[in-house]
Amino acid sequence: MDSKYVQLVMLLFVAATLFVVSDANRNLTNAPQNWNPGFNFSSGWPWNSPNTPQNYSSPPGFNFTAGWPWKGPNVPQSSRRIVVGDDQKWHFGFNYTDWAIKKGPFYLNDTLVFKYDPPSNTTYPHSVYQLRNYRSFMNCDLRKAKRLASVTQGTGNGFELVLKNKKPYYLSCGEHNGIHCKDGLMKFSVIPLIRWGY
Repeated sequence: MDSKYVQLVMLLFVAATLFVVSDANRNLTNAPQNWNPGFNFSSGWPWNSPNTPQNYSSPPGFNFTAGWPWKGPNVPQSSRRIVVGDDQKWHFGFNYTDWAIKKGPFYLNDTLVFKYDPPSNTTYPHSVYQLRNYRSFMNCDLRKAKRLASVTQGTGNGFELVLKNKKPYYLSCGEHNGIHCKDGLMKFSVIPLIRWGY
């Protein structure tokens, strides 16, 4: 295996790990304060005798009474329906990789909705393709990509893709031999996480 490819995979793994850890920390600090996990750590440690003053609090940096990360308000407890690009929808020139980073994390059984106008004299035609692997995604190589939605399927309620598999989804527009993917920034990837705690 090419060493640059291995380095790139390791870099992506480290970045994903940091993202998950930071997201868990964010959820821990925003967890509801009225959730009772069955223990009251702030009243003192279990090894304290009844005569020891019970003024110990949680160790610095921890708040055991705040609840656990998977119970926090920022972690959705049911599948979401997410419009790709939000109000920008699916169009040429919008940075969807940046959007996916800010919108994530994505979870199994979330639904991505691609909304785009049908081809006309004033709009570019768009479609949705799933690329085979990271290399084809980086190069916008559509030769072995699978077309998920045609140029007309983005109208109305849009084309819906349910994230059913625990694998990377490499998605792009497949029009004009990959130019929309390369120059139009119409590509992004997601790796759906397992939703815990429900």
